[in-house]
Amino acid sequence: MDNQANGKGFSIASMVLGVISIVSFCIHYVSIISAILAIIFGIIGKNRDGRGMAIVGLVLGIIAILLDVLMIIAVISIFNNAVDNLFLIMQ
Repeated sequence: MDNQANGKGFSIASMVLGVISIVSFCIHYVSIISAILAIIFGIIGKNRDGRGMAIVGLVLGIIAILLDVLMIIAVISIFNNAVDNLFLIMQ
């Protein structure tokens, strides 16, 4: 009984952290940490009970990390473009 509750606990935690990481992907520190934890708990929960919720948390964690990486690349690209335009204006 204790092992079954423990497995569902990891699965539920994985799913909740995955949802948090997707919702807060603009706040990189929160999103990346919760996505990494969702992936870790998803892997642990997948090997135990509550397999469906663990897979959902695992997938959401991976998607959140990809969104974070894309957002960071977009911000760097926009900033770089703005700096280049500023140098062109100053010349």
